[in-house]
Amino acid sequence: MYYILLLCNMLFIVPNLVAQTATKKISGLVVDQKGEPLIGASVLIKGTTIGTITDVNGAFTLPLSGNSAVLQFSFIGFTSKEVPANGQDLRVVLTEDFSELKEVVVQVGYGTVKKKDATGSVSQISAKEFNKGVNVTPESLISGRISGVNVTGGGAPGAKADIRIRGGSSLSASNEPLIVLDGLPLSNAVPSGATSILSTIDPNDIESFTVLKDASAAAIYGSRAANGVIVITTKKGTKGGVKVNFSSQLGVNTVANQVDVLSADQFRALVNEKGSDAQKALLGTANTNWQDEIFHTSLTMNNNISVSGALFNKLPIRLSVGNVDNSGLLRNTSFERTTTSISLNPVLFDNHLRIDISGNMSFGKNQFQDEGAVIGSAIGFDPTQPVYDANSRYGGYFEWLEPNGNLPLLPARNPVSRLNQDERRATSTRKWGNVRLDYKLHFFEDLRVVAEAGIDRFDSKGYTEVSTQSPLGFQPNAFSSGNWVNLGNYSSYTDMLQNKNLNTYFNYTKDVGKFKIDATAGYNYQLFQKEKYESGETRQPNPKEDVITDPNINLQSYFGRLNLGYDSRYLLTLNYRRDGTSRFSEANRWGNFSGAAFAWNVAEESFLKDNETLSSLKLRVGYGTTGQQDISAQYDYLQRVTLGTISSQYIFGNTVYSTARPEGYNENIKWEELAETNVGIDYGFFNDRITGSINYFDKKSTDLLAEIAVPDGANIRNQGFFNIGSVRTKGVEFNIQSDIIKNDNLTWNLAFNTTYIDQKIDQLGITVPGFQGYFTGDNIAGGGGNKIQINSVGFTPNSFFVYEQLYDANKKPIAGAYVDRNNDGTLNDGDRYRANKPAPDYTFGLFSTVNYKNFDFTMNWRASLGNYIFDNVSSNLGYSDAGLRRQTDLSNVSTDYLNTGFTFEDNGTSRYLSDYYVKDASFIKLDNITLGYSFDKKLFKAASVRFTAGVQNVLVLTKYNGLDPEKFNGIDNNVYPRARTFLFGVNANF
Repeated sequence: MYYILLLCNMLFIVPNLVAQTATKKISGLVVDQKGEPLIGASVLIKGTTIGTITDVNGAFTLPLSGNSAVLQFSFIGFTSKEVPANGQDLRVVLTEDFSELKEVVVQVGYGTVKKKDATGSVSQISAKEFNKGVNVTPESLISGRISGVNVTGGGAPGAKADIRIRGGSSLSASNEPLIVLDGLPLSNAVPSGATSILSTIDPNDIESFTVLKDASAAAIYGSRAANGVIVITTKKGTKGGVKVNFSSQLGVNTVANQVDVLSADQFRALVNEKGSDAQKALLGTANTNWQDEIFHTSLTMNNNISVSGALFNKLPIRLSVGNVDNSGLLRNTSFERTTTSISLNPVLFDNHLRIDISGNMSFGKNQFQDEGAVIGSAIGFDPTQPVYDANSRYGGYFEWLEPNGNLPLLPARNPVSRLNQDERRATSTRKWGNVRLDYKLHFFEDLRVVAEAGIDRFDSKGYTEVSTQSPLGFQPNAFSSGNWVNLGNYSSYTDMLQNKNLNTYFNYTKDVGKFKIDATAGYNYQLFQKEKYESGETRQPNPKEDVITDPNINLQSYFGRLNLGYDSRYLLTLNYRRDGTSRFSEANRWGNFSGAAFAWNVAEESFLKDNETLSSLKLRVGYGTTGQQDISAQYDYLQRVTLGTISSQYIFGNTVYSTARPEGYNENIKWEELAETNVGIDYGFFNDRITGSINYFDKKSTDLLAEIAVPDGANIRNQGFFNIGSVRTKGVEFNIQSDIIKNDNLTWNLAFNTTYIDQKIDQLGITVPGFQGYFTGDNIAGGGGNKIQINSVGFTPNSFFVYEQLYDANKKPIAGAYVDRNNDGTLNDGDRYRANKPAPDYTFGLFSTVNYKNFDFTMNWRASLGNYIFDNVSSNLGYSDAGLRRQTDLSNVSTDYLNTGFTFEDNGTSRYLSDYYVKDASFIKLDNITLGYSFDKKLFKAASVRFTAGVQNVLVLTKYNGLDPEKFNGIDNNVYPRARTFLFGVNANF
């Protein structure tokens, strides 16, 4: 490390050369109020051009020609100070300039604006406010931190988190927000073998998240902004001395909870009570907890090193390398990522030309499993059977067999066998970057020309290999010497996604008296490309090989924005964007999106200007329209003819002819549009010691892009995308944060936010009598093709569509007894009703950090109220016959059987659809607690070091008795559990 620092000093720290003979020198140290060195602080002899900057230790040395000199000290974010040079070593303490810190600058799309001048609903959270702990992917940095923004992560290594801003806006089209990374709008698509578009980004490299929540703020992004916009800014180099940061974390991942199923002894009692003699004879002597067998305690390592500074004191640069290795709770699953990034930010020609160059590479290694099948097998496998069987021809694992030794088709396979004999691996490489040129014209300095070019290429390749000893690799069509041969299975793929982006725009700013004008106009071009190669069952004599090339998607746009301000009191913003997409026909290709917002800085008025209590108050109102075109059908408006499958070929003589068939299409498909009104208040008390905001929003999506069933004879296909109906979402957001205590030894900061959302479907475009709505969501386990969710007019999207359970006097559900709600004497779909929904009514977030001298303690809580979950584990396994289906094998049963006593599947599939299994999943979660201690450079001469220890996923308070109450789609079935992680870390700044 010493030699690394020495090299960094040689590269980055170039002291000013003073062209004069000095007879004296003065040295000193510049620190902040906590005693931490300020690296790169400016030191200047007043009245001269002689100066320097502080080094990595905050130290400086200057030549003096006399004793009467005065030194001027300055550093960004701190109050400048003048100190007489007395010929002795100085220790200068600079204090934070709170008036400057309040001038927060936020990204608003193709530009920035001071927070106090923002007219839309915009929230920003920076690095020092991020959630602590082991953050493998960036989404977890802001979970629970921003009102109106809901982040639901998964348990698998590197799993994608679902992000919803103000509840989303669509039914079948994407509800994902647009993510803009350093000026590059990303695609929401990921190649096979990757987990999410953000999983390739090292959270350590992120400087801030800015969320554009309402349409007036997001309208500048037009067609892709219906679900809000998240602008991510990464860390950049700064002028000054070199800064080296090293961080390392170790996380121990443990299983926090298991699905409740019968123990081996409970299961034996059930079989002995209700099973036949043949079933009793199947009971084994083992006591196997199959969930213990497939899950284990694992480790997560997260390391990052970055070097930043100014090359030759002119060229700000930052280099970063990071690696995370996240082994999953489920055996043989893992996520590994190595990232490298560089940013160059020179300013040339007397500050007229600013150049921002960012380049990033990410290398990923993923190991997957057929997670739902493995976890489902472990939940339902007979606990009286052993894991291994020495006589087994299937790798030595116990399997249910027919009397002749063959594998039966219906029983579940040994879950440990599935884990160890089914290998699924993928590697990925992602290269992305952006170049931004910002030129302020020499002959007309009010006008800037900005050009941005970016590219994002995501390549992956992977394979699935099933062992020749696995029961899953049995090939019934492989016949050799009179015996069936297990060939196993091997399939592979390569996948490529590419996104090219170009922005060019003009920006004009001018102060005319008390008026301030800021105008932007420009053009955007974006191209999305995809190609995939698949090779399946390559151990077969004639392996299948397919090349799948999706059509390119092209977006082109013209945009403009005008900001007008008068005396910092009255602010007006106008946005306009005209978007074109290749997804729609020429008649419907172009859409127009606009927004307007007005804000009144009441605190700038004379009657509040010097008010010591109410330090800031801004009233905002905005209205805007945004669009949506992100659907899976790329060119659905075109009439197309495709070649038929192998089952529709004809043979004439020795020649095979493929048939041609027309595909269904919708020539009238067009933009989905969203119109939103937002009314807000930003406030601050006691010199902004307490700050916050309140927002009311009302948004309506029309011409919804939905994949629906097509009536017979209306189209060649039986379902497809059409523009139907509308959804309306109303809500209120509130947030408040405060430095409750702030002095030299103790600070306590508390931030709280809450959101209320009410979302209903207004129209679905169908007026046929008796129409219930469109079934949606995933198929539930149990029965065949059953769906439990529906979209219906007047109800929340994805509402549960169920039968009303009847109960006895002891409030115990009666098997097979449901309410005949339409009183027709028959139980059918006409008796199903909409019982609650997965989305919460209220969400809450609480973040607290306390600093006492060198100690710091952080915790963050989240809560959700009004969200429900369908307990599909209990609906599928919560009756005795779930374990006693056949006379040739046994399966375990959910402990919910002990509550209901259900014995058999009643009334066809109705039991699977009972509202008994729709359960309140409201929760309070303590997501993270972290304790840290910092050693300053008094102890470690070369660095300030901070040690941390903490716990993630600490506790959950909920009435729901399933595995986890937080499930994005609202269906609890074979869920990969979230780990409880004990973490230890060290961070060093040199």
